[in-house]
Amino acid sequence: MNKTDILITERRERTFLVLAGIFLSAMTLLNVVGITRFIQLGPLALAVGVLPYPLTFLCTDLISELYGRARANFLVSVGLGINFLILGVLTLGAFAPPVPEEVMPPWQILQLAAPVTLPNGTTLESEAGLFQLIYATTSGAVFASMMAYVAAQYCDVQLYHFWKRVTDGKHLWLRNNFSTLVSQLVDSVMVVSVTFGAAYFAGDIAAATLLTLVGSNYAFKALCALIDTIPLYMAVHWLRSYLQLESGEYAIAQRPD
Repeated sequence: MNKTDILITERRERTFLVLAGIFLSAMTLLNVVGITRFIQLGPLALAVGVLPYPLTFLCTDLISELYGRARANFLVSVGLGINFLILGVLTLGAFAPPVPEEVMPPWQILQLAAPVTLPNGTTLESEAGLFQLIYATTSGAVFASMMAYVAAQYCDVQLYHFWKRVTDGKHLWLRNNFSTLVSQLVDSVMVVSVTFGAAYFAGDIAAATLLTLVGSNYAFKALCALIDTIPLYMAVHWLRSYLQLESGEYAIAQRPD
């Protein structure tokens, strides 16, 4: 392998690493920040953790376009493993015994002044500490996002390549939008239903509120999907030149289907 080939290979792997890093960071932010705060963006009511999530679909579409389905599915599988890691660390932190109060850092002694009922129906007593608050607001969201993540991300990758095959590799905008819009609908319905389903059946949250959350989540993600069409075209055009890829060529050798 000559120096030029080595340089191209290094570029391709570094680019994948950057895209994978953005994907995993956005996914992790969704799980860690989760439903710790709800914000109002115009008519939309959103959990703050949703804000970076559309980047995950942009990254999987770019990886699908430049590296193929196998590499995109691999990244989704790595993300699923990280979801388990986050949930495991949160659970360990919640159930492990705390250090004695006399050696506890001042910020860890923070306690709630009164019982608080979270949006998902969880009630925290007045003696709950800071970590318990974080655990209560994120653990349920992590479990919900794991289920939605598996369904939506694998759906996105499969639909992307389905439309690419149907259109014979043409019309990038079609496979980008049609795969993302469908998969994000799956994600929005599942994550809200699993996160707040128990609260709904307990009578702590109204059906209208659930529909508002689903609608707001999907409207935000769908809008981002439509907006990112132009950046996707620009990124694919520039990266194909940077990675020295011909039209329809992948940056790695493809295994036979």
